[in-house]
Amino acid sequence: MQVTRLEIPDVKLVTPKIFRDERGFFSETFNKNALVAADIVAEFVQDNQSLSRSPGVVRGLHFQLAPFEQGKLVRVVRGAIYDVAVDIRHGSPTYGKYVSAELSAENWSQLWVPPGFAHGFCTLEPDTEVIYKVTDFYSPEHERGIAWDDPDIGIRWPVASEDVILSDKDRELTPLKDQPVHFKN
Repeated sequence: MQVTRLEIPDVKLVTPKIFRDERGFFSETFNKNALVAADIVAEFVQDNQSLSRSPGVVRGLHFQLAPFEQGKLVRVVRGAIYDVAVDIRHGSPTYGKYVSAELSAENWSQLWVPPGFAHGFCTLEPDTEVIYKVTDFYSPEHERGIAWDDPDIGIRWPVASEDVILSDKDRELTPLKDQPVHFKN
């Protein structure tokens, strides 16, 4: 398993080994010991899966408040996404900054998004399926989000804004500057 620190070191790109032959492939997509060795110490309690039918679907930027804050290990099993993590830890030197990575069924990479980050992605291909492990259970009362197009964050999404497909809930999200302090570094 290869683990690469991104520009915000707490967010990591995880690429498991994949063994291919004429039958198909085998991969160990999750190994707690390998993650701990890479400083990803997490107790996963739930797996989530989404299907997005069209390219240009943006989901996010989502996070949960304490005591239900979530770390996420995100991977794509069909299609491809532009995956984003935004640092929302007040006091962090990278507060309000984001990192991104392309995750796909082809490149087999995963993104570790620790608690204290908002997470979102944009689908790049039709019928994209995303699976992610989370470190705490879903709690609707603690769910929050940031506008996907917050100009202060300035995410360079790979789709024109007029072509983005959003849920009604995500259309209502506000910029980071209009939100209270949710996390401290």
